[in-house]
Amino acid sequence: MHIKIPFTYSLILSFFVLSCTSSKKVYSQDLVADNMLMLQKQSGGWPKQLDKKPVVYTKEFTIEEKAKIALEHSTDDATIDNNATTKEIRYLLKAYQQYKIEKYLVAAEKGIQYLLDAQYKNTGGWPQFYPDKSSYRSQITFNDNAMINALKVLQDVSLQQNEFALVNNKFVNPSKQAVAKGIDCILQLQIKVNNQLIAWCTQYDAKSLKPAKARAFELASISAAESVGIVEFLMSQPNPSPAIKESIHAAVKWLDASKIVGYNFIEVPAPDLQTGKDKVFVQDPNSTIWARFYDIDTNEPFVCGRNGEKKKDVKDIEHERRIGYGWYGTWPKNLLEKKYPKWLAANPQ
Repeated sequence: MHIKIPFTYSLILSFFVLSCTSSKKVYSQDLVADNMLMLQKQSGGWPKQLDKKPVVYTKEFTIEEKAKIALEHSTDDATIDNNATTKEIRYLLKAYQQYKIEKYLVAAEKGIQYLLDAQYKNTGGWPQFYPDKSSYRSQITFNDNAMINALKVLQDVSLQQNEFALVNNKFVNPSKQAVAKGIDCILQLQIKVNNQLIAWCTQYDAKSLKPAKARAFELASISAAESVGIVEFLMSQPNPSPAIKESIHAAVKWLDASKIVGYNFIEVPAPDLQTGKDKVFVQDPNSTIWARFYDIDTNEPFVCGRNGEKKKDVKDIEHERRIGYGWYGTWPKNLLEKKYPKWLAANPQ
C-alpha cells in the first residue's frame, strides 16, 4: 500500500531525518528539558496532552513524532490546567541553573510572558486555556490550583526567589502588578452567603464573575479542595492587608464548620464490576473528611454524574464517575491543624 504524505509534513520529516543523520548525534544534557523546548507552543505556554494523553517528558520521541509536534507548534492548546506551563517554567529554570544552557532560560522567560499575557487585564483572573477560550476554557479557573500555580510563579519572579533570580529584571514589575491584580480578583470572587464570606468555587464566568459550571459533573459550588490552595497562597503574602486577613479567617472558619466527622470515602473490591473495584461512603469513627463540592445555598455536600444532576449519595451516580473523581478528601487537614495556627501566631487578629 502506498501512503501519500502531505507535502508540508514530508518537508518537516525530511528536515528531522537530515538533522539526525548528517552529523554526529548530540546527546542531550537533559532529555526532559529538551522535550519541554520541543513541546512549547508558539504562544509560550505548554499543552497538558499530546495525542489526547498526558505529556510524558521522559520519552524518547521518534523522528516522525518530532515532525508531528513541529507541525502543531502554532496550535492554541497551551494551558495552566494540570500544572501545565508552570511546571515547565520551574523545571527549565532549574535546568538552566545546572547546565547554563541559554535556550532553557529563554524558553522559561517565554513561559513567564505567556502567563502575563494570559491574565485577564480587567479582572486579574486567569482562564484555564490561552489563547483558546472556547467553552469553559475561558472561565477564571481555580480548579486543580490552575490560577494559584500561575500566581506562585509570578510571585517568585516578582520576589526574585531561588532560581527565579536568574530571570530578566524586565519581568519583575509586570509580575508584581499581575500578582496584585490576581489577589484582588481572589478577594472579589470569594463567595458570600447571608452577607458572610465563605470560600471559593472552582471556576467563575469571566464576564459576570459568578460561580459557573465547567464539565457536566463540575457544577457551580463551594469547593473545599481548591479553597485550601487559595488560602495557603493568601497566607504566603508578606504584610497581609486587613482584607486578606479577613478573607483567610472567613475561609478557615467555613472549612472547619464544613468538615464531615465519622465518615470516610474508601475503595473496596467489586469483582462483579469490570474494574474490579468500587468506592463507597462509609462510617468511620476515626475519620474526618470534606466534600469536594458543597451547595452554595444550603452548604450540603453533593456529587454529580455526567448527566449534570446533583446527588447526595455516591451510589446514585454512575460507576465510572464514582471511582474516577475525588469527591471526598482530607485537603484542609494540614491547613487547619498546622499552617493556619502558625500563620495566626505571626499575624494575630
